Amino acid sequence: MYDPKGNGIEKAVQDVQFVEAEPPSHLRGVVHRFLELKTDGALPDDYRFHALPDACTYVVFDQLNDKITGVSKLRAASEEFNLGRSFHFVNIRFLPGVWQGDSAQVAHGMVGVPYTGELPLLGVNADLHNRNFKEQQKILVQLVEMLVDAKLVAPNPVTGKIFQNLDWISTVADMAEVCALSTRQLQRTLKRTTGFAPHDFLKILRLQQALNGTDTWSYADQSHFIHSFRNATGYTPGKYNRKFDV
Repeated sequence: MYDPKGNGIEKAVQDVQFVEAEPPSHLRGVVHRFLELKTDGALPDDYRFHALPDACTYVVFDQLNDKITGVSKLRAASEEFNLGRSFHFVNIRFLPGVWQGDSAQVAHGMVGVPYTGELPLLGVNADLHNRNFKEQQKILVQLVEMLVDAKLVAPNPVTGKIFQNLDWISTVADMAEVCALSTRQLQRTLKRTTGFAPHDFLKILRLQQALNGTDTWSYADQSHFIHSFRNATGYTPGKYNRKFDV
């Protein structure tokens, strides 16, 4: 199955905590992980957070400012965000393609933007404040259940079939075949539900498989893999491994 690695944590910075927690079983068709990212006190320098492309949609809650929250996703290449010297975020990482809400609700790489949408995220963020991560997960579960009931989040049968057949998919045509769709139908479906064209979606899946230490799929040779990895992350695999924990 698809097990996205969304975050590169700098090895040289010791005072940043990153914690992941699995959702309860009844939500595992839509939620990949609940996440917490925070500092222990103030860092000596601004922290640049390396966000890997993972095709997931996130709901982000800033625990230092209850007005900062929202729904976010990334592009097909990794990005770095300056989080400053003190930060505390709690996130929900949804699986790719499960967000059914209006695409206008989803911002690109949302960090530090006050929320003005219609979802009850400001109230949820206020409830999250001054609780430990274990207590916060109960509130996050209730939010996801509400989104499911409102049909804003639902399992995606197309991406689900792709994830179940990752071991032998190497081309866009392979993805279309496992989904029993034409390549044109796949194009429309993936663009509508994930925001990505099939070739970008496949590029993200290849990168994620490489980060998980499994087969590098249909890369023609090692130099092709290194070139593709550098295009997606800005680093060669060796430099990335020396600089970041994933």
